[in-house]
Amino acid sequence: MNKMLLIFILPLVLITSFQTTTVSSAEPNRDSDELRLQDMLILMLTPYIEKDLNSYYYPKISRDFSPDVTPWKIELIETSRVNGFRGFILQITFEIEPTDGGQWIPVGKDRMTYEISVGPEVKLINHTHLKTYEYPLE
Repeated sequence: MNKMLLIFILPLVLITSFQTTTVSSAEPNRDSDELRLQDMLILMLTPYIEKDLNSYYYPKISRDFSPDVTPWKIELIETSRVNGFRGFILQITFEIEPTDGGQWIPVGKDRMTYEISVGPEVKLINHTHLKTYEYPLE
């Protein structure tokens, strides 16, 4: 599993982070190699994001359900290399809107930065809870 993750993540991050990039918030209207690579990276990192959200913040605000993270509610904000050109310690920042998992109602918004290095090692280095949405009661 770890080798497979490394095979997908490293080329993806290398391609998308030759330099620090900021992704525009405009929705793309056609497919591209870059968009597919970003989507693959998001798919590979979604389990880490979900585990960290369920471990650190959301258990404190709701005991009724565990938030669910879906790839279409994750936005790539920025990628960068930590240790210079062709260095293999990379950082990636996402904005995530976890949902209730049943009705897909967003319950909050978070910004998370991960460091990815050889191994592969995926480590959460910063988590900022941006907003808690009021969950509608039935």
